Amino acid sequence: MPDLSSPQKAVVSVTQLNRDVRLLLESGFPSLWVAGEISNFKRYDSGHCYFSLKDANAQVRCVMFRGRAALLDFQPREGLQVEVRAVVSLYEARGDFQLTIEAMRPAGQGALFERFEALKKQLAAEGLFAAERKRALPHFPQRIGIVTSPAAAALRDVLSTLRRRMPGLAIILYPTAVQGADAHLQIARAIHTAGQRAEVDVLIVCRGGGSLEDLWSFNEEAVARAIAACPLPVVSGVGHETDFTMADFVADVRAPTPTAAAELVSPNRQELLQQLAQRGQRLQRQLAQQLQRQMQRLDLLGRRLQHPGQRLAQQQRELQQKARQLQQTLHYQQQHRQQQLGRYALRLQHQAPQLLPQQQQLARARQRLQQAWQQRLTAAQHQLGQLQYRLLPWDPQQVLARGYALVQRGDGSLVRTAEATRAGEMLDIRFSDATIKVEVKQGLLQQGQLDI
Repeated sequence: MPDLSSPQKAVVSVTQLNRDVRLLLESGFPSLWVAGEISNFKRYDSGHCYFSLKDANAQVRCVMFRGRAALLDFQPREGLQVEVRAVVSLYEARGDFQLTIEAMRPAGQGALFERFEALKKQLAAEGLFAAERKRALPHFPQRIGIVTSPAAAALRDVLSTLRRRMPGLAIILYPTAVQGADAHLQIARAIHTAGQRAEVDVLIVCRGGGSLEDLWSFNEEAVARAIAACPLPVVSGVGHETDFTMADFVADVRAPTPTAAAELVSPNRQELLQQLAQRGQRLQRQLAQQLQRQMQRLDLLGRRLQHPGQRLAQQQRELQQKARQLQQTLHYQQQHRQQQLGRYALRLQHQAPQLLPQQQQLARARQRLQQAWQQRLTAAQHQLGQLQYRLLPWDPQQVLARGYALVQRGDGSLVRTAEATRAGEMLDIRFSDATIKVEVKQGLLQQGQLDI
């Protein structure tokens, strides 16, 4: 910037002058809030907004660039009273004095926002926003309560969403005004009534979108405390996704819209049916796999299981084999004794003078041999009798002779329990002396009785 205090007059260009003035304005004025009415508002394809801000006696040009304009939660329009935070500047190309807008809000929102922040700080200090006091929503509510205006579009959205997701839900409306001077008192009374009646499983407090003033009833302390004191789980669905009210912070769950609130409290019938079908199919597959494994195990056990008749036959074969071995042993011993006896006879023939003693000795040997043979034979017969007696219980015919019977189907398979029979079935009952056919007239009557 040239030194204007110099005795020699400085000569500057228009460009330099406008730049120096812009720098002087931007450095000399801090960012400040200015109130006025929007005039000649235009939004270009680039996203930049140009308009004038005026009051009864003056106006000033304003520009709000795209990045800042994208952050607005409302639509600026002609004639709207607003408050803007701006930097005082100069558009060098034309030498136009202007305000560069950094933020904008509808007029009056500054005081409301300060009031909102003060109440929010107070309730937070009291613990009304604490996460540990938030209650979980019921998974399968039977009755849903709605606190809103009967004429509100939000009510129609909630009802249509509930009918679509779970048609069988019972719905109870607690009517109240949602906008107006005493709307917050009516909303608080409706929430209190729902809590006293305790006739619903979950409560939706909702209304559609609007300006900060339109939604202010849900920022009042009376509504916040009514929600905090309500014994029912409360879902707040006020305004649009960008709207936050005190009710959202106090409620157990905050929904971005009334429709989203209805989706949060209601199970989706179609999804539940699909999950049920999928789990039923999975259970059916698991049961089929389990049945296959048990069938394979049964087949394996069946191959390892030996029929009593087969086991008896095997033991009989073993007994016969041992009997043959015993007979062979006795026969061998008899032959051996006879051979010894023959050798003794030959020796006696060569010792004629001693024939009588040898004959006596031979007679005694013959007697001992016969006694030994008789003892061995008796022992073998006794052992054979014991083995036969031990095999006797395994004989199915002996079991039948004691009064038992075998129940079989026509294919020869055994019927092991009364529960395995069915009415009208033909069965074979095998006794020790004969087999008879019977028909099952009625299934299992009581424990241990079957009508045939």
